[in-house]
Amino acid sequence: MTTFALVGAGPGLGLAAARRFGAAGHTLALLARSAQHLDTLTAELARDGIQCRGFTADVLVIESLTTALHLAESTLGPIEILQYSPVPRADFMKPVLDTSADDLDDPLAFSVKGPAACVNAVLPGMRALGRGTVLFVNGGSAVRPHPERAGTSIAFAAEGAYARMLHDALAPEDIHVSQLIVPGAIRPDAEHSSPQALAERLYDIHTRRDGFRQYAEPLPD
Repeated sequence: MTTFALVGAGPGLGLAAARRFGAAGHTLALLARSAQHLDTLTAELARDGIQCRGFTADVLVIESLTTALHLAESTLGPIEILQYSPVPRADFMKPVLDTSADDLDDPLAFSVKGPAACVNAVLPGMRALGRGTVLFVNGGSAVRPHPERAGTSIAFAAEGAYARMLHDALAPEDIHVSQLIVPGAIRPDAEHSSPQALAERLYDIHTRRDGFRQYAEPLPD
């Protein structure tokens, strides 16, 4: 079985997605900044009988992403599925009139340069397999800009544009690129936006391969 690489592994959506893809038989490569955090997640997944390994990487440090994904592929096997869903920092979400040019450096690195580095790292392996899936997860500001969250609104929109171009360019190679929009907060009690519901949706996107942009639930009026 091939490898599912998760960039931005955490205890919510990340853990739920890891469980879902692991239950389907994929080996897991979990990427996050904290080695201690990764040890906790991999131990929990191992108790479920899921084969996984953690790799430290910072999405703002391009070289660390490339190194981690290459190491994951060399130790665990071909990466067929890449999920890019790190949680943005709170300081990315300043009001638009308080957002300087410098304030956009990290959000754009987080949402554009990071994804590009990850895709470039795994694409040769997907092409060798003859198939692949790239999953992007974004909040509603990716499609409906919010003036109080300027950094993420701008960066998520750019990420969506990059992902859409990838979708069109890679579809003839059976490499499916999709963006899942989660309009509201991810909550354990949410019918469509709980970690488990979103993980199931992501797995469904991977298997059905039917379109670029998906919504966990409708955008609020």
